[in-house]
Amino acid sequence: MSLMLYFLRHGETEYSRSGGFCGDLDPELTSAGMQMAKEFADAYRSIDWTAAYVSPMKRTIATAKPLCDAVGLEMQLRDGLKEIRYGEWEGKTLDDVKAHYAEDYLHWMTEPAWNAPSGGETAVQIASRASLVINEIESKYTSGNVLVVSHKATIRIILCGLLGIDLGRYRDRINALAGSVSIVKFKDYGPLLEVLGDRSYMSEPIRNLVGT
Repeated sequence: MSLMLYFLRHGETEYSRSGGFCGDLDPELTSAGMQMAKEFADAYRSIDWTAAYVSPMKRTIATAKPLCDAVGLEMQLRDGLKEIRYGEWEGKTLDDVKAHYAEDYLHWMTEPAWNAPSGGETAVQIASRASLVINEIESKYTSGNVLVVSHKATIRIILCGLLGIDLGRYRDRINALAGSVSIVKFKDYGPLLEVLGDRSYMSEPIRNLVGT
């Protein structure tokens, strides 16, 4: 049996609904976000889970909780799975950032691997801390199903690192809508992406809440 990593982005928050910058901020899930978490648990509880690694933010813990409670899985909280730190952009809208941080925003859009939001993190820094968690999982488990509950940018950056995609293109090559699941199988020759950004487990009314 191969090692399978299930990357689950947290459910909807007010910021994922509005598109505002939210990294260090710690909002709760919306009612729709809570429903996403419940429907994920209902759909995936029959899997023989080995472990659950979770970002220690309210929105990720709340997303992981229904499944972990249902199958008796202990959450292993890891700071390396936190979202990108947006620095001075936290809580601001895109229009605000474009208006007040135009030069930094342009640099970040052009090459986010090495350019950070004002006072925030680069994609390289996120990849560095997140890779420690992935390496920990790989060293502990040679097989089994491991849930990794994290955030939009962090999941996309992890996937780029695993798949050999330029980190500077993480926003251009991979998407991860609220509540979406991406599955990577680790084989003898490296990681294989089997599922990307799936939300088919959701009921139609929830799935139609696109979110960002």
